[in-house]
Amino acid sequence: YLFQKDIHKVIHIIFNSISEALENGDRVELRGFGAFGVKKRQARIGRNPRSGHPVPIPEKNIPFFKMGKSMRQRINK
Repeated sequence: YLFQKDIHKVIHIIFNSISEALENGDRVELRGFGAFGVKKRQARIGRNPRSGHPVPIPEKNIPFFKMGKSMRQRINK
């Protein structure tokens, strides 16, 4: 049996490892589950919803998750 505090530590370590890999620009793949990666979002002009004035939005990196084929098949059964 695993105690709740031990499970919490394991999950924390896994999430930290994924976060560190994404910070370094790496891709993390969990077979049968999916892949985490980073995409670059280009700079663009947005709009302030209150005033309607154009606002420049700088380019930035965003995390993304792509579901694996076997996970998609299990969900869609």
